[in-house]
Order: sequence, then C-alpha cells, then structure tokens
Amino acid sequence: MGYAIGVDIGGTKVQFAVIDRGGEIINRHRVPTEAHKGPEQLMHKVLLGIDMMMKSAGAEGEVQGIGIGSAGQIDFREGTVLYAGDTLPDWTGTAIKRLVTQRYNTRVYVDNDVNVIAMAEKMYGVGKHCDNFVCLALGTGIGGAVMESGRLLRGVFGGAAELGHVSVDINGPRCSCGNNGCIELYASGSGIARIGLEMQRNESVSYAWRPNSRDIIRAWHQDDPSATAVMRVVIRALGAAVAGYIHAFNPEVVVIGGGVAESGPRFLQELDQEIDARTSSYMRCCCRIMAASFGNDAGVIGAAAQVWFYGEMECMQYVI
Repeated sequence: MGYAIGVDIGGTKVQFAVIDRGGEIINRHRVPTEAHKGPEQLMHKVLLGIDMMMKSAGAEGEVQGIGIGSAGQIDFREGTVLYAGDTLPDWTGTAIKRLVTQRYNTRVYVDNDVNVIAMAEKMYGVGKHCDNFVCLALGTGIGGAVMESGRLLRGVFGGAAELGHVSVDINGPRCSCGNNGCIELYASGSGIARIGLEMQRNESVSYAWRPNSRDIIRAWHQDDPSATAVMRVVIRALGAAVAGYIHAFNPEVVVIGGGVAESGPRFLQELDQEIDARTSSYMRCCCRIMAASFGNDAGVIGAAAQVWFYGEMECMQYVI
C-alpha cells in the first residue's frame, strides 16, 4: 500500500502529514511559516519537515510520493510558483518541485492550495462520486477550484478558477486584483470585517461587536440586529456569486469550506435559500450545496492525495 507525504504551505503555518491510501493521517507535524524570513528559509523548513515525515513513515521505499499545496498561482507541470501575493512575500518564482525532487527519489506534485482541497474532496470527501463540482474556500480571502469531468480546470497557465475575483458589484470597492466589487470583498473574513467597519463608521451608535469576522459572526448567531444586517449583505453577495458559478459550470455539487463557512449550519442554510432565489430552476435542481469535509486538514490531505490520483492516471497513460 505505502504512504504519501502531504505538505500544506500557508501564510501562517506549514503542515506536514503522512497519509495512507485511504486518506487517514498516520503522523503529522506543523511549523510557523515565518514568510518574512524569505523563500530560502521557508524551503529549508519544508525540506526538514519532509525529512521528519519520511523517517516517521519508515523506509523511504514505503513513501510513494510527495504532494505539496501552496498559496499562490502554481505552474502544475513545472511545480513553480507563478505568483504569490503578500501572504507569502518573495515566494513568486520558487521552483518547489525542482528543489524537492533534487532531495528525494520519488514522485513530487505541486499545486495551488485550493486545488488540493478540491483533490481531498474528490478522493475522500463529498466529491468522491462526482466528476463535476466547484470548491470554494472562504478564509481571509476566497479561493476556488473547479473539477470538470474528473480533472481540475487549470486554464492556460494554471490560473483558472480564481473564483474570489468574480465581481458581484461593478460599482463596488476596488479590489487588489484591479476589478471592482469582487466577491472576496464581501464574503471572506476580511470582507466581513470591511463591511462591519463601514457600518460602524456610517452610524453613530454603539455595537456589541468589534469589526472583525469572528465577532460579527458570533453576534449574528445571537441575533444581534446590526450583525444580522452585515451578514445579510455577505450572504446575498455570496449567493449571487454561487448562482453565477452554477450557471457557468453546471456542477453536481458546490463544496463550501474555510473558516467563514465553518461558522455553523445556519450560514449554509441561509446561503442555500439565497442561491435558490437567484438560480434557474433547471440548473439548480441538479446541484447540491454542501459543507467541505476536512476542516483544517483539507490542505494536507489533498496535497498527499495528488500522489494517488495522478499515480493512477499515469498508470492508465493519461496525460496530466
């Protein structure tokens, strides 16, 4: 059977795990990213963490491959970071696959962090029996991935499915991507905080919450009227975006995860109602809205799952 090693490189932490073929975590480790120390230091941490996982898995021959998920846009074939924003400063241009392959005599796969979350869902989660689904990660920002006919949609250079940068308001605030009114400005953790702060600035009343997503969501669950007003904007905007994804991709499932979506069943229930109101009935009837399966482990499980998924494709002589 053997094992796969998964690595999830994020803005605050790097997670490592040994995963068996059934998706179970056998051993795990995590370290702070400390991206401000530069890409060389970060790659050093990645290699040391893989060393540790190799030893915990026993003989190196038991490890069938290494899968890595990283924030940023990734050239999948080359395993190189094409673009990384402020989350991982100076990470752009890092040849992750080459550096890891030089050290270990095994298969190595590198992909975008949300693509590997979608891979976890495809191999072990709610997408296991679906060939067509959309995956959204609602965190500090919004990441997206699209599984089309059983394969990830990549586009020309790997930049497809930047679903957080689909506009829901052409007159909305300016986004860092250059567009206006991107859904990331409304339904991410930072977007919720932005809307809350704007409300507090415009109204000279006291609030039972601070303008951050955690406080606003907590107050919303307590039926605070002002927090409910914020979340109404969030859910309406996200519902409009998801309705657009359903019309664009005709998925069987829209999988929604990340810290915002994990705030409780009420969020998905109200979002589901909003999507119903905005989607053509013939498109909506075949699409379910479902919570992601793996929480904080999604990235590291999905990173490792690449080894099994693409290994099987190679055995069948498919072109990746």
